[in-house]
Amino acid sequence: MSARIRAVRLGPSGAVVERRDDGTMYLRSPHPLGPYPDRLTERLVHWAAAAPDRTFMAERAAGGGWRRISYGETLAAVRAIGQALIARGLSPDRPLAILSGNDIEHALLGLAALHVGVPYAPISPAYSLVSEDHAGLRAILDLLTPGLVFAADGARFAAALAKALPAEAELAVTRNPPSVPAATPFAELAATRATAAVEAAFAAVGPDTVAKILYTSGSTGRPKGVINTQRMLCSNQAMLCAVLAFLADEPPVIVDWLPWHHTFGGNHNVGLVLYNGGTLYIDDGRPMPDGIERTVRNLREIAPTVYFNVPKGWETLAAALRRDRSLRETFFSRVRLLFYAAAGLPQHVWDELESLALKSCGQSIVMLTGLGATESAPFAICCSKDTARSGAIGLPVPGVELKLAPVDGKLEARLRGPSITPGYWRQPELTAAAFDDEGYFRMGDAVRFADAGDAQKGLMFDGRLAEDFKLSTGTWVSVGPLRARFIAHFAPLVHDVVIAGPDRDWPAALIFADIAACRALGRDLGSDAPLAAVLAHPMVQAEFARRLASFADAAAASSMRIGAAMLLEEPASLDAHEVTDKGSINQRAVLARRARLVEELYAAPPGARVIALGVRG
Repeated sequence: MSARIRAVRLGPSGAVVERRDDGTMYLRSPHPLGPYPDRLTERLVHWAAAAPDRTFMAERAAGGGWRRISYGETLAAVRAIGQALIARGLSPDRPLAILSGNDIEHALLGLAALHVGVPYAPISPAYSLVSEDHAGLRAILDLLTPGLVFAADGARFAAALAKALPAEAELAVTRNPPSVPAATPFAELAATRATAAVEAAFAAVGPDTVAKILYTSGSTGRPKGVINTQRMLCSNQAMLCAVLAFLADEPPVIVDWLPWHHTFGGNHNVGLVLYNGGTLYIDDGRPMPDGIERTVRNLREIAPTVYFNVPKGWETLAAALRRDRSLRETFFSRVRLLFYAAAGLPQHVWDELESLALKSCGQSIVMLTGLGATESAPFAICCSKDTARSGAIGLPVPGVELKLAPVDGKLEARLRGPSITPGYWRQPELTAAAFDDEGYFRMGDAVRFADAGDAQKGLMFDGRLAEDFKLSTGTWVSVGPLRARFIAHFAPLVHDVVIAGPDRDWPAALIFADIAACRALGRDLGSDAPLAAVLAHPMVQAEFARRLASFADAAAASSMRIGAAMLLEEPASLDAHEVTDKGSINQRAVLARRARLVEELYAAPPGARVIALGVRG
């Protein structure tokens, strides 16, 4: 079988384990972390000299071709924009805020800020474009106090800017400036003549300089501004290189849609390309139902050498690869590694990707994942190719110290090392609560050993501690693993699920259904049938009842059995904090806001909307 796995050079794995009498364990890699620069843009300076004409980044132009910028052009633009930031007096007291998504202008502004020591905050466009009251955006900007705010399209962001732009902040746009307030064209920033002040500012940037502020997804609460220092960004890239050793063999080429306001896309992927002199093609789609066609178009043209995605994205992409032979052949032609993060990848999706690769190129491609956080820059724990499987997260990477602390019968993962945040932006009380008495960052994630007798086989994800609860029997419900099993069992009918049941006799489920998959079940449903009619259709209800029964039959204990479920008509609300800007569900917020529906789940007899265990179609 090994001959059928495409060769990829990975660094060594393993862990040194120390056990304490109180059950606490400490794990670290036996391999030292190599050297890394003090400032991330030292790598830009290096590649601008070593490969000035190599494409650093490309995006779709209006005519359909690729608009490219080389390493040499990038450094020149970064110096010019850096001068513009210096001239405006931007600083930690007056940082840069970026409201719009991934594009070359966003990249240049961010790199310029890094280069001259100005913190910047890429803020999810959802706070501007999806939110209706813009309260989240106002709260972020009030705490941030930016001196300059950038939005690529002034007209598109006009409503948010009218409600949330601080009076003292300058606005910059690439196109379509709003009538009010006045806006500075991005081209004006880029046309600034760089002076010696840029090099002086660059020289003053050090490992502890605040590089950026990334707002967490808020999966267990409101977003927090995570401080990212230069040391964090640079050491984390050295950690990536230690594990993904093949990055040194040839410059990576990636086609990537992952948003830069999150650590996976903005730190991990952009940083990986810059650090190793690679090329990033900005995917203007995304492998989700509303953007897959643009992603397919891009992947038909550009064959990546490594590809990163989230599990739902992999599921959508797998379906596209299954349908399109030419897409498969291009995609698998030179890719050496597949990687997922942010959630667990269902085994059936993993198996299908392996089957598609074998069918296309006669080889399977190594799939890796791990566990990290915005607060860890994010790379911290990673699988080896020998331990990778659904649910596995691996072992700490070189440079990271992992503490496993007993909490409520589980082991909480806690991290320490050069890539760990010093805290939250202007929120000292949250910073103090985030670290234990030994200085380890509390992840809030529970883990367990894949093999209790052999730590070298790595760790498994065991849920979020903040989501777990006890039934009336005193039995703990481990929500993360239960959710993962539920979604896999009900695939592709379920987009996400919220588990209810604290102090109840059994768990219940509020289901955000996959509407397209449900619509396909009702053969007599038209494409314009309202959502309520789709969810109430007898065939849809019967299929959920059948799967609920089979899910219960497979459960090993009452804490793993869902006694009742309800399909939700109202989508999760961003303004009510039920859903994060990246689409993940805030379990506690949904349960609090929909408490009446939870009561309905447990009512006797069950109401018409409740799919109760024992009701079969």
